[in-house]
Amino acid sequence: MAVVAGSAVGSSVRAASGALVHPDGHAKKLSLLGSDALVFYRFDSTEHTRRQRAGIDALTGIGPLETLLTLPVDLPVPLDSLSAGDRAAVRRLPAGSADRDRYEVTRHAVRPLHVDLAVVIAEQPRRGLEAATRFAPFCSRAVLLRRPALRMDDFLNEASFYGVGVLLDSPSGIEMVLHPRAYRPKRHTAAAWNFTEELYQLVR
Repeated sequence: MAVVAGSAVGSSVRAASGALVHPDGHAKKLSLLGSDALVFYRFDSTEHTRRQRAGIDALTGIGPLETLLTLPVDLPVPLDSLSAGDRAAVRRLPAGSADRDRYEVTRHAVRPLHVDLAVVIAEQPRRGLEAATRFAPFCSRAVLLRRPALRMDDFLNEASFYGVGVLLDSPSGIEMVLHPRAYRPKRHTAAAWNFTEELYQLVR
């Protein structure tokens, strides 16, 4: 992930997105998952403050996050209740993610932010739709078209099938012509958590 130039359309996209994005959230244009995207996000204020006070960086890495997901938050877990492999994984956890002594481990880390919406900015509608689908495991997603697609009705039907919203930059301004499917993950995954950590590394 890399930061790219700030978006002049951010406020217009926010207005067009309405209740999809939190009014107190932030927006930043970034290069993510191989495309330019305008990302709307909000910090978990408690976790963000905890990390700032402790000087904790982003906790990237699938392995450590998988280990953390096996532990309850802020509840001590006896080390002797874990397998030898799990105890070894606990010993490798990044500093600040959990407290550990000879007898117990207590997880403190949670996701540092929540992503409300990722909007892929597309010069070519087809490529933009394909790029937007890459965000499906992580957040609600949409594509911003600079001009209507050829066979726009067919394009909207396909976007709807994949759960991708469509914004259109028209002469009257940016408008939401198709709302994205709500992001409701069936379970928490290390990959989705890692996505928020990598984003946190860029925006904190």
